[in-house]
Amino acid sequence: MTVLVGYVPNGYGEAALTAAVGEARRRREHLLVVNMSRDDVLADARRADEEQLARLRRDLDELGLDAEVRRIEQGNDPAEAILGVAAEVDASVIVIGLRHRTPVGKLIMGSVAQRILLDAQCPVLAVKGDAA
Repeated sequence: MTVLVGYVPNGYGEAALTAAVGEARRRREHLLVVNMSRDDVLADARRADEEQLARLRRDLDELGLDAEVRRIEQGNDPAEAILGVAAEVDASVIVIGLRHRTPVGKLIMGSVAQRILLDAQCPVLAVKGDAA
């Protein structure tokens, strides 16, 4: 089984990663860190650059975890990408970071976290993070 974490290079992503590391250790499972970019990879703040991904791999290696870091290039729907990978690897849990959104913000922009929470076929651990 696999603990899957949706990672973005900010405080929400770091909080999700920390929780996922704890889950992987507790469950004694493989950890899969997924980072995704939308169509315009140069303008997408959710896309981790090569240096950030290398740091992630190095940190996970130092922790002695059975872990993998995967980037999904150029997709339109982060929720769909996370759910697809979760089904592919038969994830035991998905870990995501949450941020507060206004009702109007959810209506206009949609909510990746909400779609994952509602559509996942496995448990979802949602953690609050720091925006920094």
